[in-house]
Amino acid sequence: MRCCLGLLVALAAIQAAQAAEELFPRPPQLEPAIRFWTRVYTEIDTQSGFIHDSERLDVVYETVGPIASPRARRRAVDRAEEHYRRILLELASGKREGLDADARRVLALFPEGTSNAEFRRAAGRLRFQLGQADRFREGLIRSGAWRDYIADVLAANGVPRELAALPHVESSFDPTAYSKAGAAGMWQFTRSTGLRYMRIDHIVDERRDPFLSTDAAARLLRDNYEVLQSWPLAITAYNHGVAGMRRAVSRLGTSDIGVIIEKYSSRTFGFASRNFYAAFLAALDVDADPQKYFGPIRLDPPSNTIVTSVPDYMAAETLARALDLRVGRLRELNPALTELVWSGDKFVPKGFALRLPADLGADPGVLLASVPPTERYAAQQPDVRHLVRRGETLSQIAARYRVSLASLVQLNGLRSRNLIRAGQVLMLPVPAAGTPATLAEARGETAVAGGEYVVRRGDTIERIARVLGVDMEQLLRENDIRNKNLIYAGQTLRVPGPVLASADGPADSAGAADAAEGAADAADTAGAAVAEPAVITAALITDPGPLEAAQAAEAEAAFVTAELEGSAGLVAAEPAVALETAAAEGGELELGLASGEAPLDAALDGTLDPAAAASGEADAGENVLASQQAELAADPSDYSVTDGTITVQALETLGHYADWLEIRTQRLRDLNGLPFRRPVVIGQTLKLDFSRVSPEEFEQRRIEYQRRRQEAFFSSYRIEDVEDHVIRRGESVWVLAQHRYHVPVWLLRQYNPDLDLDRLAPGTIVKFPRLRPLTEGDAQVST
Repeated sequence: MRCCLGLLVALAAIQAAQAAEELFPRPPQLEPAIRFWTRVYTEIDTQSGFIHDSERLDVVYETVGPIASPRARRRAVDRAEEHYRRILLELASGKREGLDADARRVLALFPEGTSNAEFRRAAGRLRFQLGQADRFREGLIRSGAWRDYIADVLAANGVPRELAALPHVESSFDPTAYSKAGAAGMWQFTRSTGLRYMRIDHIVDERRDPFLSTDAAARLLRDNYEVLQSWPLAITAYNHGVAGMRRAVSRLGTSDIGVIIEKYSSRTFGFASRNFYAAFLAALDVDADPQKYFGPIRLDPPSNTIVTSVPDYMAAETLARALDLRVGRLRELNPALTELVWSGDKFVPKGFALRLPADLGADPGVLLASVPPTERYAAQQPDVRHLVRRGETLSQIAARYRVSLASLVQLNGLRSRNLIRAGQVLMLPVPAAGTPATLAEARGETAVAGGEYVVRRGDTIERIARVLGVDMEQLLRENDIRNKNLIYAGQTLRVPGPVLASADGPADSAGAADAAEGAADAADTAGAAVAEPAVITAALITDPGPLEAAQAAEAEAAFVTAELEGSAGLVAAEPAVALETAAAEGGELELGLASGEAPLDAALDGTLDPAAAASGEADAGENVLASQQAELAADPSDYSVTDGTITVQALETLGHYADWLEIRTQRLRDLNGLPFRRPVVIGQTLKLDFSRVSPEEFEQRRIEYQRRRQEAFFSSYRIEDVEDHVIRRGESVWVLAQHRYHVPVWLLRQYNPDLDLDRLAPGTIVKFPRLRPLTEGDAQVST
C-alpha cells in the first residue's frame, strides 16, 4: 500500500512537470542561458561577477571578485575585459600555436573550428554580469510574507502559479526597489503601465505596496496573455512590452520563444529583454528547490494583517495615536503612502485602505471613530504648484522656493533634472498656504481640549482667533506672543474664554462664519480636483460622430491640426510646447503630471536596481528608447519605425509627425500623395522624411507624446475589468464604445489590436475595458 502511494505521488509530480513544460517550454537553444542565470542566482554574490560573452552565455571567461567597492570592481572589470579583448583579437588574427595559458583556455571555450571572424565578433561581445546569490537568498526569505497571497491572486486571475517566481527576477521580492528607469516596487511597474491598474501620484504610490502591486501584476500578466496567447511571450512582454513581442511574432512569423530569442533583432530587444524568459526559468528552478543551492532556509512567516478604510482625511500621527501604534510601524505596513504623508505635508486620504496588524486587539473602526472632529479634515492639504515659464530651469525654480533640487525632482517623478518644458506644472515640496477645514469647523464648532489649541501647519493667529471666537489681542497676551507672525506648527496655545465654541452663541458668530467659509473653500477645492482631470480628458472619452475610424482618430487630436497644418513644426526640442501653445489658444490642455515616483538616481542610494538583477550592468545597447518602450509595456500599439515608414496610431495626426520630424506638414502630404485636409487613418502606413531627425529620435518623441496622453487619461480613470462583447447583426462598435461602454477609441484599439474595428462580422468578440472614474478619494487632489 505504501509503495502504491509513493507511486501515485511520483506520477502526480511527473504530470505536474509535464503541465509546466507545456506552459513554459524550454527550447534547446535556451539551455545555456538558463544554466548561466542559475549560476548568477546561486554561485556568486553582489561583490563578484562574470566576464562573459553576451550572446553565447555558455562562454564565461572569468569570475571577478569578490570586491566590495563598486569603483574598485569597475576598475578590475575594465582590466579583465581589455585582457580578454586582446586574447580574442589575437585568436581572430589566426594564431593557434604558441598561445599562453589564458589564450589556450579561451580557445577551449569555443567549438573546434571557430572562425577568425567569430573571434573578432566575440571581442565586441564582452560583458560583465554582477552576481545575485545573496540577493536571491534574501528574496527567498522575504517571499514568505506574500507567497500565499500571490498564489491566491494569480489563481483568481487565471495566471499560472509559477509566475509567483517573477519577483525574483524583477526585484528579489523587495517592495522598496527602484530602477534607474523609474520602475518601482516588488513587481517593478513603470509609472505609465502602473497607472492602468493602480493609483500612482504624489500622495499614494501603490506600486510600493506588495499586496496592491500583486493584484496589478496578475492583471497585467493576464492581459499580456490575452493578446499574445503564449506564456513565454507574455512573460517576455512584461519586460519588452506587448507591442515589441507582437512585432517580433509578426516579423518572424512564429510564436516560438526559442526562435524569437535566437533570431529577432531590434534596437530595443537588448540583452535584458532577450534573457528575461531564461532568467525567469532559472529563478523558477531555484525557487522550487532552494535547499539544493542554499541549504536550509527559513522563510518569513506569512503577513498577518487586516485592512480598514480611513473614514476622513487625517494626519498619519493622528491615526497612529488612535490605533495605539508607532508611526514607524504604521509606515512599515503602508508603504504606498509617500513621504509627503509621513512628513505631515499631506493627510492620509479619505477611503484609503489602511493595513494594520491582525492582533491590534480592538476593532479599528471603533478606534478611528474615537478621533475627534477637530482632527478630521474635509479635504486634502492643498498642493502648491509652479507653472514653468519659457527659459526657466529646475535649478532656478528650486532656488526661488528654497527647496532642494533632489526633492523637486523626486516629487514630480522627473526622469531628468534637465527635461522640463514651458507650460509644465510642477508640484512644490513646501507647505500649502492654508489648511482645509476640520469637520468640527465645517459644522461651525471647534473643540479645544482643556482650553488649549495646537497650532496646525498653515495656521495664522488671525485665523485661529476667528475660528475660536476670541479676541486676537487677548490670545496674544494670554500666550505672551509679541510677534503675531512667530507661531509654529505643533505649538500649544492657551485659549481665553469658553472651552467649546459653538455656532449657537453670539460669541461664536465670527468663528462660525469663518468655519463655513473654510468648508466652502474646501468643497470648492475638492470639486476642482475632481472636475479638472475630467475636463482634460474629455476629448479622449467622447468620440465624435459619425463614428468612423478616420474621423474619430483625427478628432481626438484635432486641436493641433489647425496650428500645424501647412506650417513648419514648432520647437522640435520641445514637442510638448506645440501642444501647450494650441491649448492656450482654445485647444486641449496637456498637463505635466506629478508623481510620487523616485528619480533615476534613486538606485545610487543602495536600493536594488532591478536592471542589474536581470542583466548585471547596463549595456550600451540598452538605450533610452528601450527604457521608453518599457514605460508603455501594457500598450500593444506599434510606435516603431520600419524601413522609413510607420503605422498610424490613435491620438496622432500629420501635424504631430511634422512637429516631431521638424518639417512642414505639406512635405508629408507630398510624400504620401495625400490631398490637403484629408486626415490620416489609424492603421494606415505612412512614409516619413528623416532628413532632419533620426528614426530613433522620432520614436522617442512619439512614445513620449503617447505616454503623456495616456498618463493624463489614467490619472482620471481606472480599468476595473474587461468584458467580451459578441457583435450582433446591425451593431456598431463605435456606438457601443460611445454610448454603452464609454471607452475612447485609442483604448478600444489597444484591447483589440488584431481586429479591424471598421469591418466586424456578426459573432466577432470585441474586448471592452470597463472604466471607473476616479473620485476625489482615490484620485490625486490638486488645486
